[in-house]
Amino acid sequence: MNINSVDIIKSCISLGIMVTLNQRLDAETLTLVADEFGYSIELIGTDLEKAIQGEKDTEKDLKPRSPVVTIMGHVDHGKTSLLDYIRKTNIIAGEYGGITQHVGAYNVKLKKGNSITFLDTPGHEAFTSMRARGTKITDIVVIVIATDDDVMPQTKEAISHAQLAGVPIIFALNKIDKINSNTDKIRRKLSEMNFLLKEWGGKYQAQEISAKFGLGINELLEKILLEAKILNLKANPNKPAVGTVIESYLDKGRGYCTSLLIQGGTLKVGDYIVAGNFHGKVKILLNERGNHIKKVYPSKPGIILGLNGAPTSGERFKVFKDEKEAKRLASKKNQLKKEYNIRYKKTITLEEIVKNVSLKNFKELKLIVKGDMNGSVEALIDSIEKLSTNDFFIKIIYYNIGHITESDVLLAKASDAIIIGFNVECSLKSKIFAEKHKIEIRLYYIIYNIINDFKNTLNLIKLNKNKKIILGKAKVLNSFKNKNKENIAGCLILNGKIIRNSKISLIRNGVIVYNGILFSLKRFKNDVKEVNKGYECGIIIKDFNDIKIGDIIECYQH
Repeated sequence: MNINSVDIIKSCISLGIMVTLNQRLDAETLTLVADEFGYSIELIGTDLEKAIQGEKDTEKDLKPRSPVVTIMGHVDHGKTSLLDYIRKTNIIAGEYGGITQHVGAYNVKLKKGNSITFLDTPGHEAFTSMRARGTKITDIVVIVIATDDDVMPQTKEAISHAQLAGVPIIFALNKIDKINSNTDKIRRKLSEMNFLLKEWGGKYQAQEISAKFGLGINELLEKILLEAKILNLKANPNKPAVGTVIESYLDKGRGYCTSLLIQGGTLKVGDYIVAGNFHGKVKILLNERGNHIKKVYPSKPGIILGLNGAPTSGERFKVFKDEKEAKRLASKKNQLKKEYNIRYKKTITLEEIVKNVSLKNFKELKLIVKGDMNGSVEALIDSIEKLSTNDFFIKIIYYNIGHITESDVLLAKASDAIIIGFNVECSLKSKIFAEKHKIEIRLYYIIYNIINDFKNTLNLIKLNKNKKIILGKAKVLNSFKNKNKENIAGCLILNGKIIRNSKISLIRNGVIVYNGILFSLKRFKNDVKEVNKGYECGIIIKDFNDIKIGDIIECYQH
């Protein structure tokens, strides 16, 4: 508006609004102030919402579409095995540890000519937000419950998500092939939760199945199609595509890959698209099996290459008529995101500062998290942050998708952080750089292992805080293997004394990575019982062969 800030402050005061020079004004105040100077305000958030949603369809434009079905339930209850049997391919072999770690969207063509699009959500508790997103884009939810187990907390959570989304629920009572299968027990537990199944006089459909042997699968599919028929699902295929981002990741050879679910219109190669805050041209379009295709119709999944970034799972996308329009909208969305970040940026409160200062043993672990997909990174951060306690605070200082780079190592060095990589690689150059600066990089392929490692570390900290009596500390100056391939640590005793056969903790970058027994203690070639401060010695830790230069070996007793 080219108006002096002093004049704007005076205008606010005249309107009864007390402001400071650097204060950010809300939409209502901005509108009032602009009106005082004869200007009108364009609120880009509202326009963006309309632009990304697109025009409403008329009844004559709508055509029947396939149902989108989300498979949900507790870990190991057979969700992926069910989908695996339906697809007749082994999905689970491609996932580390046999646990589904990303949301997958798969379109399955049935013998009668019908098709169903399935969303497979991970069962681990870390993926709560991903399951919640799955129910927002689905027509029907199938809750898989193992009949040799129970209605578990994650099962109840999945049911809650489906209820909140207001979508029909079908229960798949799995593992009926097991000797200890008890379907009536599951029916009874569901009835206690006010989910009375049709065979017991209620309204909820259920089907007994064995995902392993294919028993009852055809009947389950028929019930899904029956529910879809009742819903009368339709979409307009003759317009620019709109829909939702299922997942996005950075492929080393191909760039950003984004998995989408088309909910209206038809997505084509060459379309200009905005997804989240990113835009681009659809250069390559693949189906979920990795085959090149030219078009994707409503209720079908597709993978695109061509976006200039990786949008978050659950973001809306829309196709625009030209690149200029797509860039303009993406630019506005970025502007809105920056404004939001400035306005709602998290800051530590006085209450937190007082609390932290009052805790004499307060510790903070800083982490950098890199993953292959947005959804997994988000789930991982959520799980790790929940482990923070008053005595040990875990702070994620940076996260992103993609492989671990030298920039990540530099940031870790500057902030005394540990780098966590999930389903990503670390280049040799970055590894050498990290070793040079003594930065720890931990690579994982199963989310359970990350969470368990942190839980174990925190449990050890809690235990040690109350019971440990430190006898001495040694610093690892050298590390090598003997003829028995045991890891020998050449150490200098920093304080106290190190005693053979005593309990030890191996500490790396301030984190206990192993608790064990000091198996062997030597001075030169001689076995000794103990070594005092200022002397060097050789140490072998029982059943542990990952000692690194710079590690601290802490000898203690209870």
